[in-house]
Amino acid sequence: MTRHIPHRQLRFYMTATAPCPYLAGQTERKVFANLPLFDGAHVNDELTQAGFRRSQNIAYRPACANCDACVSVRLPVADFDLSRTQRKVMARNADLSRGLVEAEATIEQFDLLRRYLNHRHPGGGMTDMGWLDYVAMVEDTAVRTHLIEYRLPSTDGGPGDLVACTLTDLLNDGLSMVYSFFDPSLERRSLGVFAILDHLRQATAVNLPYVYLGYWVQGSPKMDYKAQFRPMEMLKPLGWVRVD
Repeated sequence: MTRHIPHRQLRFYMTATAPCPYLAGQTERKVFANLPLFDGAHVNDELTQAGFRRSQNIAYRPACANCDACVSVRLPVADFDLSRTQRKVMARNADLSRGLVEAEATIEQFDLLRRYLNHRHPGGGMTDMGWLDYVAMVEDTAVRTHLIEYRLPSTDGGPGDLVACTLTDLLNDGLSMVYSFFDPSLERRSLGVFAILDHLRQATAVNLPYVYLGYWVQGSPKMDYKAQFRPMEMLKPLGWVRVD
């Protein structure tokens, strides 16, 4: 495969050591680079395939000295079969409508994000996020990205209530789910799992081979939901390895 060469040499930096948000008693450091404005989409493709994640115009990956628990994972779309439980999740959410919208922040999305963070991640690093922070999260980017909104059926002729939202990057080999949030009061719907399953459905429709889920951290309750998706590919030192 021909590798893309950015117009400017990327510069990589290291963050300071900080407490790990996933494993108690551990610390974390990240290596990161600023995505170039001119060809950021192409650079984001290759960095994502190399295990980086995007946040606004920054691509980062863990670089912890004493721990390698964070593993990049992706789902091979063509080989994925829904489990019985996942079929039930799809059925429970069959009434939801899906809308692809431009990467433009709305107050409705932000209100949903605040409810999600306060319920699911109280005291986390994002709980003090304000409106302008959310605008930057969604709109400050030079890559191919968009939002997927999931809504309940309308009761008054207008758009139905927003119950889940995903910020998603379009890569040359798949969809990268940058961040998802949903209504925490609708726990029975398993909206986080549903969003992943629906992205598999979207990738199938446009013939993209992978859905990138970011990092899986074995031993972290926050990441347990990713372990239910099989087959999965994990990025190891010698490349992507399939786990059935």
